[in-house]
Amino acid sequence: MTQPVPVSQSRTIKTALVLPSDTQHHHTIFGGRVMYYIDDVAAICAMRHCHTHVVTASVDSLDFLSPVKVGAAVNLEAFVTWTGRTSMEVFVKVFSEELLTGKKDLTVTCFLTMVAVGEDGKPTEVPPVIPETEEEDILYQTAPARRDKRRERKKELKDSLGQFSFMQVHDLTKKSR
Repeated sequence: MTQPVPVSQSRTIKTALVLPSDTQHHHTIFGGRVMYYIDDVAAICAMRHCHTHVVTASVDSLDFLSPVKVGAAVNLEAFVTWTGRTSMEVFVKVFSEELLTGKKDLTVTCFLTMVAVGEDGKPTEVPPVIPETEEEDILYQTAPARRDKRRERKKELKDSLGQFSFMQVHDLTKKSR
């Protein structure tokens, strides 16, 4: 087992200016662009924690709480909250910032599961994480329950769709339209 790593080693902050090409017809950022930024910052965060390549295994639900308008900044903060043997739970907070007024709004929070992979492409062991703040400790303590929910969700999906081939699932979705 490797030596535990403090959360501060993984903390990653990303800021981007929201340009017209990042927005849809309402002049607010595309949800997919925010998702891209989330996956990007989570991967950097996880690699800082384990010093190896990582892949995204899951993303918990994304609930958009407030829009990010063109001309604003989008600020993301990510850190590893908990680790398994080869996986890491990463928490990401996204804020919008009106640069001319300084007003900041929480836009999204989510958890991602990142898996460390070696040069052979197979999962590899990661170091445990050491929470350093009250927020980090709360997220650390509640992580096993989130992991269990993810496992249950994955099992339910596999059980419900596992009986169908890809073509059958495709046919079922066409019929439901």
